[in-house]
Amino acid sequence: MKKVAFLFPGQGSQEVGMTKAFYEKDEDVKKVFDRAEQALQVPIKTLMFEGPQEELTKTENAQPALLLSSAAIANVLQKNGVKPVMAAGHSLGEYSALVSARALQLDEALKLVQTRGRLMEKAYPAGKGAMAAVLGLDEKTISESVDEISEKGEIVDVANDNCPGQIVISGTKQGVEIATELLKEKGAKRVLPLNVSGPFHSRLMEPASSELEQELLKTDIQDAEIPVYANVTAAPVHDQSEIQNLLVKQLYSPVRFSETISNMMASGDVDAFVEVGNGKVLSGLVRKVNRRTKTFAIQDPESLAAFLEWYKEDA
Repeated sequence: MKKVAFLFPGQGSQEVGMTKAFYEKDEDVKKVFDRAEQALQVPIKTLMFEGPQEELTKTENAQPALLLSSAAIANVLQKNGVKPVMAAGHSLGEYSALVSARALQLDEALKLVQTRGRLMEKAYPAGKGAMAAVLGLDEKTISESVDEISEKGEIVDVANDNCPGQIVISGTKQGVEIATELLKEKGAKRVLPLNVSGPFHSRLMEPASSELEQELLKTDIQDAEIPVYANVTAAPVHDQSEIQNLLVKQLYSPVRFSETISNMMASGDVDAFVEVGNGKVLSGLVRKVNRRTKTFAIQDPESLAAFLEWYKEDA
């Protein structure tokens, strides 16, 4: 049997209509959505299928919606006999990976990320923080530049190392604006502002971490059944106490996604990476880490069928 790694997308991948095609076709997916609505006590299905997009994009809605989408599709995959040998997620997606590894139960994970979203929203005043993607510049130059700006009083941090040539910075709005000009001067091809509501994965999220830690202490976390590569360390984690500690740190630490993919590839145990959930962003990042890597992005019955045809051939 072929060996696959599951990858789960993070915030920004949400869009109205996601997972609806699976919902209409699969009774088990309907049951997952019913459980989610009971756990969250919000009409998450209506938000996901009908919008409006602005409401779905709010952090406290987007996070459980994306987790629900990924978990529902992962269930469909497992019902079709697909079991990953390892998993990882981008930021919020790490919670989806932990659900797939049975370290977290879906109901608890949904409530946890709903709270996480609220904590992230209130950690720093709306409109005062910002994030931007830096294209075509090395991490060393970017790190030195943001340190230089931070020393002058505006906080800016490296937030995501997505793939070679794409690094995201996060911090105060003014700090990111200053960094944008400085990084262009230093050779960045482009610096693109991101449509987010706060300075995620920066030191400015630390006020939310202590409250998140209290929520995690109340959550039933189990040892993971498969290796889940953590954002903070880019290394596999199994132990429930380590999972808990890393989820707290993840809130204000950079997402080491490029390194995570390299480490998963280096394990020598994967025939393909399968993006489970809405969008194809992570599949694209994987190919930028190694263009010869086989990837699939499963977000509707058609993409599922194409993947299963490959997965089961010569089985």
